Amino acid sequence: MVMPLRSTLKELFRDYRFLCAFIVLCFLAALAVLSFFSPYDPTVWYYAPRDLRPSAQHILGTCSRGQDIFWQATFSIRNSLVISVVAGLISRIIAVVVGLVAGYQGGKADRLLMFISDGFLVIPLFLIIVMLAMLIRDKMNIFTTGLLLAVFGWAWDARVIRSQVLSLREREFTKTAILSGTRTLELVFKEYMPYITPLAFSTLINNMSWAIGMEMTLSIVGLTNMDIPTLGTTLKWALNYQAILMRRWNWLLTPVLLSVLLFIALYWLSVSISEYLDPRTRVQRVGGE
Repeated sequence: MVMPLRSTLKELFRDYRFLCAFIVLCFLAALAVLSFFSPYDPTVWYYAPRDLRPSAQHILGTCSRGQDIFWQATFSIRNSLVISVVAGLISRIIAVVVGLVAGYQGGKADRLLMFISDGFLVIPLFLIIVMLAMLIRDKMNIFTTGLLLAVFGWAWDARVIRSQVLSLREREFTKTAILSGTRTLELVFKEYMPYITPLAFSTLINNMSWAIGMEMTLSIVGLTNMDIPTLGTTLKWALNYQAILMRRWNWLLTPVLLSVLLFIALYWLSVSISEYLDPRTRVQRVGGE
């Protein structure tokens, strides 16, 4: 039985990891929203003096490209979050559809879909993604980057959802619904989705972390559009301009710290939600009260 939203959130906020992750994500989301009010164009260079130290006018100073580091950071976190959400949502749709069809239909459909899924799991994904990114390098923008990562980010989660559907298919309510003439789509959306949705949401968070890390890797390699500010491209420009040797820590550490905060927040969010959804830990919590 699915718990009411209010009681679910109340239980989750009792976990310090979920609370801290929620606060950090709200802070990062606020930075992303601030980008819409930026007085500067993120693609324009040298609108400010180069390599200024933090001041009242430039909170984090300026970089060697004559850009305000703080406002560039707001665009970076916004674009990285958009890429991760695009990759996560599209890959969740693929994973849910594949997992439902394979788990419920079984037979040849199950074998074919799991064969494709296993293929994505065993091939060296990074090398394939790099090769495809090189082929479409001129068309790499926020959406195409997210779409590229989504195509390769669903396989493992599809197997997890399939195992859940296999378990649900053998329960009594499924047999009762089939005998009463319930249509397949109605059975799936009314009976199965309440069980699958929390699982899909939990895997969404993990996939978002993977997408952000992969985008940063592709940017550092130089296979994304360097004119679009993301956490990866910001770090790439800092490295290109020898920020370490020149000790421009305000420029270098800004994307690094934002990335660390984002990864930790998403990890804690995923762990807390996964533990909440685990019946064994829920019984322990109830028993300890």
